[in-house]
Amino acid sequence: MKLGITDDEKVKTFVQQKALRDNQLQEIQETLPRENGLYLRIILGNVNVSLLNKADRFRYKEEYEKFKLVLTIICLCLLLVTLTFHYRVLDAIFLFLLVWYYCTLTIRESILKVNTSKIKGWWLSKHYISTVLSGLIITWPDGPVYRSFRDQFMWFCLYIAIVQLLQYRYQKGCLYRLKSLGETHNMDITVDGFRQWMWKGLSFLLPFLFIAYVLQLYNAYTLFMLSLRPDCAEWQVPVSSAIFLLLFIGNISTLLVVIKNKMEEIIMKPSTTRAERLIKKYKLN
Repeated sequence: MKLGITDDEKVKTFVQQKALRDNQLQEIQETLPRENGLYLRIILGNVNVSLLNKADRFRYKEEYEKFKLVLTIICLCLLLVTLTFHYRVLDAIFLFLLVWYYCTLTIRESILKVNTSKIKGWWLSKHYISTVLSGLIITWPDGPVYRSFRDQFMWFCLYIAIVQLLQYRYQKGCLYRLKSLGETHNMDITVDGFRQWMWKGLSFLLPFLFIAYVLQLYNAYTLFMLSLRPDCAEWQVPVSSAIFLLLFIGNISTLLVVIKNKMEEIIMKPSTTRAERLIKKYKLN
């Protein structure tokens, strides 16, 4: 006697069909041109930056990753020079490079976003804030107050550059593995922080990130104390302190939310069948 289809089997079939249709609709949507965001319209006008070919989008993403790696190495080398030779002109060259780097990142990331990359929220906003911070420090005139903070800031930047190199190396490998398993989007990119998809292979980076964020808080505290000095007349000092505090709050809160969500997922996640795992694997995130 042939058994009827149970409700569970009907639900599984429906979920599988829905995942398939969602994938098909997403693929169709990705072939359509998208409108530029406000930031790109201000910079580029009405020039369409949509890449309709998957290979072109992936190639552009790889160029973005290569750009971040090369500029981080250049910044690292320049930092070693500025820490060895204390000249304001070297500081200015490094800071101008930082401003250009972050400005270029925001433009490239906006183009990636138009081309289906899922970068959003704080990961995008922090580069705008970092651009403003770098520009502020360039305008900070040389003097006793600047020299009191200068070495601390350069060592902080050196540490950040080293952490970024570690992140780039391991995130690239993690993204490649997740892509082969169908657990991440083709246009996902490396980020200066920690996201939920990194949990399996990159949790060892968490202490380095915590240290980086605590150093941001320490920079905010140092600048605040410098702003209270009688000889401090530069407006850049308290404003830079507030921006470092904002970066710390944004970074640490985002990291804690990621950890909280992952812990809840581990605790609350029910046991899944092989069919359910396959559904999750082959549906597009």
